[in-house]
Amino acid sequence: MNNNSFIPTGWENEINARVEKIAAQLNANGLDAVLLADNVSLYYTSGRVFAGYTYISAEGKVYYCVRRPVGFEQCENVHYIRKPEMIPALLEKQPAKLALKTDVMTVAEYNRLSQVFPEAEIADASAMFRALRSVKSEFEQNLLKEDGIHHQAAYERIPAIYRAGMTDVELQIEIERALRLEGCLGLFRVQGGSMELFMGNILVGDNADSPTPYDFAMGGAGADASLPVGASGEPIVAGKTVMVDACGNFNGYMTDMTRCFRVGEVSELAMKAHELSISVNRRLAQFGAGTPAKQLYEEAVKMVEEAGLTDYFMGHKQKAGFVGHGLGIEINEAPVLAPRSRDVLEEGQVVAIEPKFVIPGVGAVGVENTYIVRTDHLECITNAPEEMIELV
Repeated sequence: MNNNSFIPTGWENEINARVEKIAAQLNANGLDAVLLADNVSLYYTSGRVFAGYTYISAEGKVYYCVRRPVGFEQCENVHYIRKPEMIPALLEKQPAKLALKTDVMTVAEYNRLSQVFPEAEIADASAMFRALRSVKSEFEQNLLKEDGIHHQAAYERIPAIYRAGMTDVELQIEIERALRLEGCLGLFRVQGGSMELFMGNILVGDNADSPTPYDFAMGGAGADASLPVGASGEPIVAGKTVMVDACGNFNGYMTDMTRCFRVGEVSELAMKAHELSISVNRRLAQFGAGTPAKQLYEEAVKMVEEAGLTDYFMGHKQKAGFVGHGLGIEINEAPVLAPRSRDVLEEGQVVAIEPKFVIPGVGAVGVENTYIVRTDHLECITNAPEEMIELV
């Protein structure tokens, strides 16, 4: 622990730049301040997760209101509190219009924080922060590139850790071990209380066609009804595919990458669909900043329709309604590559593109890559081999 600064070493300039952007947005929206309480926002505004709140004024003044951990009492901008009702006494002036991120806040928490500032008009900062976080700085892009390198290294170990007779759960445990040894933090951070997953999704054979309640591209029955997604104990046998979509969180930011494997030969249909997924990724990577997000979805659908594979695209029994999504601190950030998306790609955004297929009797096929949006193309930062590798 660095007792001289609350901001982790090397993050100072980045956090200062973020605070400036937040202050500019507060001013542009006629807001006096924002009060942040969720872990993602605390991390975004300080470089660390702590119990407490970040308060940022339109003048760019930052107050880190900390309950735990101890040890930062002498740090600049840090104020230890027992409860949020202590925050107003710390401020130079009280806000007339205060923003809260209501999309990740319970009604009880909203009511309490509103009463902390009874004279303030409360506004919602959710959309503002979604837009702010969607465009990644060079600092963030470098973290994501670092993720991509480690993610690739872990995936390249998969053929060597496979053993004949394994189930999907047994293989997932070994893949998780490889990821952890590579430095993966293990936390799959997702926005929304109805979205849960443990370190990723490993799908074998027909389990890939099992519908799930979660809004992920692929499903799986899971090992228990309390977490109905992913590996279910399915044996890995000849003629089936193994889809690996595992956690790429090595530093608080996440890359998303899917690769497929097979045991023995699989059907021509499965191979055709997998090759099409690679082609869709390469085609969509030719678009750049200024492209409507829905155009990428439409282009993918067009290619799938021309290939006659619509029935299997983005699921078979149950289909996902998108072909990609933004990511960063969370795995489901803006923009969304979906037919009704109003998002437009901006330089510096980071997107995962995942045109996947489920072939009955065989399993899931397709690849997913993470890209940084550039002026005239998408730069891939997850570069593990894309071909369907045989497990022996």
